[in-house]
Amino acid sequence: MQLDFTLDADYWQQRYATGQTAWDTGAVTPPLRDYFVQLGQPDARRILIPGAGRAYEAEYLHTAGYSNVFVADVAAAPLHDLQQRMPSFPLGHLLQQDFFQLPSVPPYDMIVEQTFFCALDPNLRPAYAQQCAQLLRPGGTLVGLLFDTTFSQPGPPFGGSREEYQSYFQPYFDFIHFETATNSIAPRRGRELFMCLRKKYTQEMA
Repeated sequence: MQLDFTLDADYWQQRYATGQTAWDTGAVTPPLRDYFVQLGQPDARRILIPGAGRAYEAEYLHTAGYSNVFVADVAAAPLHDLQQRMPSFPLGHLLQQDFFQLPSVPPYDMIVEQTFFCALDPNLRPAYAQQCAQLLRPGGTLVGLLFDTTFSQPGPPFGGSREEYQSYFQPYFDFIHFETATNSIAPRRGRELFMCLRKKYTQEMA
């Protein structure tokens, strides 16, 4: 797919400035909330939420007691919004950076995916899967939601299928769960895959 525009920081900053944020649910979504609940007692695991937007997942985890949550976004606006909502969130954990330029040392224990993958140029999907693997420790978890549908309007968001997605992640991850979400919000019901993938202990990273 060849896009006729660039999905860069200026593009996303403009979307926030003009209120074109249809992906923004205003709260952590039920599939991720329920996953977080079953993790048990909060701990110091390093958690990354890339393309985090207003980062309701980070707000939820931080409030629950997780102390090492990091959010990354190329646009300043959503990071500023999180800072205003959560003054106690560590400033050093707000990363206004390109996901593909994030350092892999120290590695993360978990990456949370929520509407970032679908906002990327689809040509970057193989690189996304590889970068997730680079950023995670062996045995680390990639958890989140992917759209298992196509969209009638040009993206973003960009849709796809579970078969397509599997081809990207298979080289780097073992599939723990990769099925249609049963508790999606109403507009996304039946159109989301919930994934829980574990980084393989050995894999080709080329």
